[in-house]
Amino acid sequence: MQSPATRTPKLFRTITTATVTTSLHNPPNSPTTSNRVAEQSCLALLHSCNTLPKLFQTHTYILKLGLQNNPLVLTKFASASSDLEDIDYASSFIFSPRSDTRLYDTFLFNTVIRAYAQTTHSRENALWFYRVMLGYGVLPNKFTYPFVLKACAGLGSLNLGKSVHGSVVKFGFDDDVHVQNTTVHMYCCCNGGINYARKVFDEMPKLDSVSWSAMIGGYVRLGWSSDAIGLFRKMQMVGVRPDEITMVLVLSACTDLGAFELGKWVESYIEKEGVQKNVELCNALIDMFAKCGDVDKALKLFRDMSGRTIVTWTSVIVGLAMHGRGLEAVSLFEEMIGTGVAPDDVAFIGLLSACSHSGLVENGRKYFDLMIKRFKIVPKIEHYGCMVDMFCRAGLVKEALEFVQNMHIEPNPIVLRTLISACRAHGELKLGESITKQLIRNEPMHESNYVLLSNIYAKMSHWEKKTKIRELMDKRGMKKIPGSTMIELDNKIYEFVAGDKSHGQSKEIYEMVDEMGRELKRAGYAPTTSEVLQDIDEEDKEDALNRHSEKLAIAFALLNTQPGTPIRIVKNLRVCSDCHSATKFISKIYNREIVVRDRNRFHYFKEGLCSCGDFW
Repeated sequence: MQSPATRTPKLFRTITTATVTTSLHNPPNSPTTSNRVAEQSCLALLHSCNTLPKLFQTHTYILKLGLQNNPLVLTKFASASSDLEDIDYASSFIFSPRSDTRLYDTFLFNTVIRAYAQTTHSRENALWFYRVMLGYGVLPNKFTYPFVLKACAGLGSLNLGKSVHGSVVKFGFDDDVHVQNTTVHMYCCCNGGINYARKVFDEMPKLDSVSWSAMIGGYVRLGWSSDAIGLFRKMQMVGVRPDEITMVLVLSACTDLGAFELGKWVESYIEKEGVQKNVELCNALIDMFAKCGDVDKALKLFRDMSGRTIVTWTSVIVGLAMHGRGLEAVSLFEEMIGTGVAPDDVAFIGLLSACSHSGLVENGRKYFDLMIKRFKIVPKIEHYGCMVDMFCRAGLVKEALEFVQNMHIEPNPIVLRTLISACRAHGELKLGESITKQLIRNEPMHESNYVLLSNIYAKMSHWEKKTKIRELMDKRGMKKIPGSTMIELDNKIYEFVAGDKSHGQSKEIYEMVDEMGRELKRAGYAPTTSEVLQDIDEEDKEDALNRHSEKLAIAFALLNTQPGTPIRIVKNLRVCSDCHSATKFISKIYNREIVVRDRNRFHYFKEGLCSCGDFW
């Protein structure tokens, strides 16, 4: 028999055409009493196998007793091997060239298929053994397909998944709720499969909490968080009680949208419905509050937890970093080490990010060295990226460039774009131009590289060069990602883009924007027209700035909320310096606390000041 590795490519061509062959030979006479005793002895030994040496000894014992073709013993052997994360050892024994496979049954194949489906590196073997199962004439049952479909989900192959789905229908298991649920999950995990998932979901006659969680999870993974929330609302309307898995997914959607009020409602719903608050759900609550603007609530939940994981600690450290509370993040990191929790590479990313957002350059240097020397963690590109970002935010552009040149791995485009943005912000335009041209040579089809170069030319007032870059982008079909701002109001999420006039209140919104502009000038605000990267006169530049998405969202909030009510908005990109300056004035003029979550961090505007201290 060829190994799974050599046979895998054929699987994709033959899985749907594999047919069940003729029935197997008649089984021999029933086992004698001595055989049954030997069988029970082996099963007892396998039940107690908790190390590989014990498994190897039991393997020898099975051969000694002549039970190497006993399907019950082999099923338990495969299960024990899987528990010890060595299913390859079991399959090489069970399907060796000397094996007599005539008595192998569905349960044995299901155990092997499940074991491979649960791995991270050999999921394709689950599909290979499924085909072998059909080739041996062993019929699948309703327990086979959840394992096979899980393997398809892990592989992310839509065509393979559709083929297996066809087999599900062929063998008549498409009406089983567990098979249907796994089919939905499989399609959700395959690129381009979300609509197939929704079709299966919509056609299911009976939906349980697993069904809803699978579909909601699919939307969350794609970043379709509004759809996830909408489906959760439908789930409530039909009266299906969510479990903790559903609530973790809904909280993840709230976090993505920055839907603070909805997140608070979800927390109260969890309490009211008595949903079990396991560690994963508590971590999701902490992450939601930290990333939706209430890091103090996240800290309170953290302190109230009895059992914490490294994820719990990291969530709070990252939350503090986003809120510019770097010293608190450093203190919590030291507390974590003091309690005996060893930091992992993700915890250090959060810590270095905190140092970056708070200007703690010396702390950043110290912890980067500590990570390598004390904790023996090899820096990844993310760690290098945090250090470059930290130097750039502090205006140490030359030091950032030197750091990049001394890195032990090649800088990725994100690191180079960080450098370029810093060059533009701090006047190192020639250097920025040089790095951007290098980036375009490496990534000729990435639109953001051209946008960076276009912006640098605009900053240099090289309008002709800027126009040529934009024309090149148009010729290659590239589009700049538009800035957008979301705001939650009365349990709805509203999204604005620059110059947006699609909203039903657009007339009133623009009238409010004009009023804001007049009040801002009266208060002494001067527009940062250098942010407008177009060759137009100053008056038109001011008008363009007034149409930025965050200003539209703030105007909408001023129109539709009571005076004194805090305003919370979420920006998909980094807030520009003009909107940052204007929002400080607006917070004072209208006596509003304005919370802005941009791509990098939180900004709390109050009485004309920002929590970032303009270090952002």
